[in-house]
Amino acid sequence: MKIEQVAAQLYTVREFTKTADDLANTFRRLREIGFHAAQVSAVGPIPPEEIRRMADGEGITICATHEPTDTILNEPESVVERLDKLGTTYTAVPNFGLSYDIAKLEDVDLIISKMEAAGAVLRKGGKVLTYHNHAREFAWHEGAPVLERIYGGTSPEHLQGEIDTYWVQFGGACPVEWCRKLAGRLPLLHIKDYAIGFDNKPYFAEIGYGNLNFKAIIEAAEASGCEWFIIEQDICPGNPFDSLRKSFDYIKANLVTA
Repeated sequence: MKIEQVAAQLYTVREFTKTADDLANTFRRLREIGFHAAQVSAVGPIPPEEIRRMADGEGITICATHEPTDTILNEPESVVERLDKLGTTYTAVPNFGLSYDIAKLEDVDLIISKMEAAGAVLRKGGKVLTYHNHAREFAWHEGAPVLERIYGGTSPEHLQGEIDTYWVQFGGACPVEWCRKLAGRLPLLHIKDYAIGFDNKPYFAEIGYGNLNFKAIIEAAEASGCEWFIIEQDICPGNPFDSLRKSFDYIKANLVTA
């Protein structure tokens, strides 16, 4: 993993992306930390051309986005258009969506078929659709976790992976093994550390300050062809830019190869 492949997920700093001025300042602060890339998510109503201009101006590559689940599944052509304007290739279905009940097998199978169809549209437009997991995809339907059903029911040509290390661990699975499972199908990885408090409750930690084995995770992800290693921290103990800097500095000192 090279330092240029390490990106920041804007959801981490979502309180600082609501206006164009705030977003421009956020890109500036990310570049000051050392980031060369960011994943666009949770931004305000800012035209995609303007987002790209601001990112380019600070030397930040837009490596991917998250788009609303219903938009991806029902209006995939509009997603292709938006990604073109942002100058990026990858997006992710960010969650199971409010229109589908993961506890119902018929809804699981429906969203799988819709992702396959949407992924085909994105592929035709030169884009790549991925899926971002949380913990509930590790609940089981008919003898297997939902996440296995999702990848088993879609083709690699139409749906790739964006594994989230924290939520895999929270779901009781192994982040290293899931990186291996998606060999050739894992362009994006959300690197997010998992820690446990003295109250016996898990919490989001900066990279290197929790309990996940990131050397093994990164090695497995690289072997599976991962292109972007995206830092995300859903909840930070203080200023989220401080948390991003702490994670970035640890990665630079301990995990990058060049």
